[in-house]
Amino acid sequence: MADRGRPRSFDRDAALRQAMELFWEHGYEGVAISDLTRAMGINTPSLYSAFHGKAALFREALDLYARTAGSMTDRALAEEPTARRAVEAILRGNATLYAQPGRPSGCMFVLSATNYSTKSSEVHDFVAEQRRKTVAAIERRLARGVREGELPAGTDVGAMAAFYGTVLHGMAIEARDGVSRTTLESIVDSAMLAWDTLLQQEDAAADPGGTGEAGASGTDTGDAGTEAGAPTSAASAGTGRAPSTPPA
Repeated sequence: MADRGRPRSFDRDAALRQAMELFWEHGYEGVAISDLTRAMGINTPSLYSAFHGKAALFREALDLYARTAGSMTDRALAEEPTARRAVEAILRGNATLYAQPGRPSGCMFVLSATNYSTKSSEVHDFVAEQRRKTVAAIERRLARGVREGELPAGTDVGAMAAFYGTVLHGMAIEARDGVSRTTLESIVDSAMLAWDTLLQQEDAAADPGGTGEAGASGTDTGDAGTEAGAPTSAASAGTGRAPSTPPA
């Protein structure tokens, strides 16, 4: 619907960017209409005419964030050739963003609606759904890795995606608390070290008995032990007494 009245006397895109920065830094509940009009350089009627209210403006600001500063996750998932490289690129790219000087720290999707009142529960639910979509996108990339043979069949891609999503969102909170980019990078290092451990756990769960030579050797040893123990058992049976248990 076209806006009524006189043409706008302000740059809508520039005003939206100012709103994004404000919501990113202070969260939805922490920003009043007066804060928005002051930062955007417009009056209240112009804000409602151009953006249809605070909640609608917030959603537009989130969309702008997703297309600009917050686009690292989508780009990594689309461009990296393997699931592992995609996940690592997501974590490292966002670690850089979260601690970048001259802009709000952390992630707008994580931090802008964590504290909310019942009046803004719909806003919170919307942001929470966007975070779930991020984890679901990581899960789809991991599932593709299984189909392409990069990851073992039977890999619990849901659990892996939840783990790396938690690392990603946790780094946003750490960044807001003031940790350095170096610290965030060390978190990424640790998270990627866990990659092989997670896959090894999946392999063990898929083949609990083991198929290697060590497993076969253990079986042979057990058979030999049974044969060696047979005379003792027979002797015990002949005397009617159970074999004695060696002292601990």
